[in-house]
Amino acid sequence: QVQLVESGGGLVQAGGSLKLSCAVSGVSGMSYYMAWFRQAPGKEREYVAAIKWNVGSTWYNDFAKGRFVITKDSAKDTMYLQIYSLKPEDTAVYYCTAKDRDGMSPYYLPLIEEPDYWGQGTQVTVSS
Repeated sequence: QVQLVESGGGLVQAGGSLKLSCAVSGVSGMSYYMAWFRQAPGKEREYVAAIKWNVGSTWYNDFAKGRFVITKDSAKDTMYLQIYSLKPEDTAVYYCTAKDRDGMSPYYLPLIEEPDYWGQGTQVTVSS
């Protein structure tokens, strides 16, 4: 059973940085892709970045390139999202997700593939 628990959100001033964590359990093998999504008030949920759990390959949405860094620590079963130079428009609930792609095409398409599992989310608020 996959469980995802986010932490690390909070109130930050614009220009600051923040590192979100996701404690992962129940994920093993070569078929899991982990990702961060976010949802701002009044906006649709959007994909931020993804990482293949067993090898660490990464993908980023275009807006996230340069300021967001997704990493993992397999020894701690934890995924991270480091955000630099925070902007007020980064204010959102950030979600940790997991997708089991066993039997699927080898071409991972994070922009359109719906995750199988979601954490409860962690609030990030950036003040101007």
